[in-house]
Amino acid sequence: MKIIGISLLIVWCLMVFSLGIDMLQGFDVSQALYNAVSPFQVMEVAELFVLFLLIFLFFVETAYLFIKKRNQSK
Repeated sequence: MKIIGISLLIVWCLMVFSLGIDMLQGFDVSQALYNAVSPFQVMEVAELFVLFLLIFLFFVETAYLFIKKRNQSK
């Protein structure tokens, strides 16, 4: 659970930092959000497949370790 929490915290901090930099450059909030997600809009199918595969594997491994740890404590 700590792994997911730390990962989400890092993603959140990087997103806030990116949005802050864009807003300091004079963009409004909607344009800053668009700039944050625009790299995902130009990805090809193979790139999206690899991205979702890596995200899926991350969550599967985390769930496996969580279940394994919970079963060992019983």
